[in-house]
Amino acid sequence: MGSGCATYSDKTESMRELISAGQYEAGLAEVNRFIKVKDPVELPTKWKSETALAVLERATILHAMGSWDASATNFQAADEQLEFLDLRSSADEIGRYVFSDAATHYRTTPTEKLSLNGVNLINYLAQGDLDGAAIEAKRFTVMRNYLLDYDPEHAHGAFGSYLAGFVAERQGNPDSALRYYDEALQERELPTLIEPIGRLGQRGSYRSERLDRYLGGGGAGFPAPAKEAAPAEAASDDDEPAQDPAAPIPVADANPAAPNPAEVLVIIKTGRVPYKVPVRIPIGAAIGLAGAFVTGNTALLEHSAMKVVVFPDLQPAGNLFDSAEWTIDGYPVQLDLVSDLGAEINREFDELRPKIIGSAITRMIVRAAAAEGARAAGNQGNEVVGLLSALAIEGAMVALDKPDTRSWTTLPDRVWIGRTQVPPGEHTLEIVVRGSGGEERRTAQVNVGPGGYVVLDVTTLR
Repeated sequence: MGSGCATYSDKTESMRELISAGQYEAGLAEVNRFIKVKDPVELPTKWKSETALAVLERATILHAMGSWDASATNFQAADEQLEFLDLRSSADEIGRYVFSDAATHYRTTPTEKLSLNGVNLINYLAQGDLDGAAIEAKRFTVMRNYLLDYDPEHAHGAFGSYLAGFVAERQGNPDSALRYYDEALQERELPTLIEPIGRLGQRGSYRSERLDRYLGGGGAGFPAPAKEAAPAEAASDDDEPAQDPAAPIPVADANPAAPNPAEVLVIIKTGRVPYKVPVRIPIGAAIGLAGAFVTGNTALLEHSAMKVVVFPDLQPAGNLFDSAEWTIDGYPVQLDLVSDLGAEINREFDELRPKIIGSAITRMIVRAAAAEGARAAGNQGNEVVGLLSALAIEGAMVALDKPDTRSWTTLPDRVWIGRTQVPPGEHTLEIVVRGSGGEERRTAQVNVGPGGYVVLDVTTLR
């Protein structure tokens, strides 16, 4: 990571390149150098304007590496330092923050804030720590309820709601689980919830229009292998796994007192969300984009030496993988795209962009007015002196502005969740992610106890 006058996106470029190459250890070392520590769990003694965000990046890399405890420690430390960006703020207030030369603490967007709690919740689930996951689910709920009051038209954090529902379900709280699953369904239909909602509906009383569509439905269950099926290692690559559709493993007993079924839940996270970089556009185009968020006389800009507007905008991360699938013991299992975080980040910034550009233009008008005053004063003695005075003042004021390109650059782009009931015992899971970068496969062996569960997380960040 670089330093000096570089923007945050400049400083983190080498880290992102290493992660895109799958070199997580090297990417982690880059972040540690930036934070000025050596150990991945060592926290900084001084928290500067970019420190909390760098710790957040480190938490995400550790999460992708499966270092659950270290990741959770970093997420919690970053969460305590980060502030929240109110998208309803005026263009002037947004501008003071965006063009502050990164002098203030980083403010997370709604999507980033809920994702922090959601991803950290996975750190606990992956270790089988329901109590820790429940605490993080409460933090997630507090923020989500706040956002629901503040922005009722948009749903946020579907994957966090889904996982909080799973925690509540496993802790024997059917109504809480149903409420969380109802939240997750606000964004899109999730076939993996058909069976759990149907089962929970027999024990809980919470209802909604969305849940009513799912109640009464049933999952296909986990397919048992055919009695004469050949071992998986003997099958060719082109063969489909043998199945006996007439003999699926049944879903949980409808008896409300029945224990939880043995279950496997898989979370797959692919890519990274768009990140901020400084961009330049002509003044005329900028005025059209800013609309009513410009304050002042734009005619003053006709004499300005600065003919472009510089502001932070989003750039795609260049993800290698954008789809996923999984199998268990050779059988394909349903996988839902639960959250498209990249799309949510883009939507939030679409709301901010006119305010940011409007603020940038307004600041240019102020500079142009100051420069025009200097020009007029200088012209009383000499036109060249007047021009030089105007350029000096305008240039000095421009130097005070540097677009803030800070953002959570390692936040996963897409979150997929799959789940299925299984017979107790050992099972082989295979996860495949695909995209322009080809495909990547990961295999895991899990052992599920009677009535127990296993949560497996695979995060590519590529």
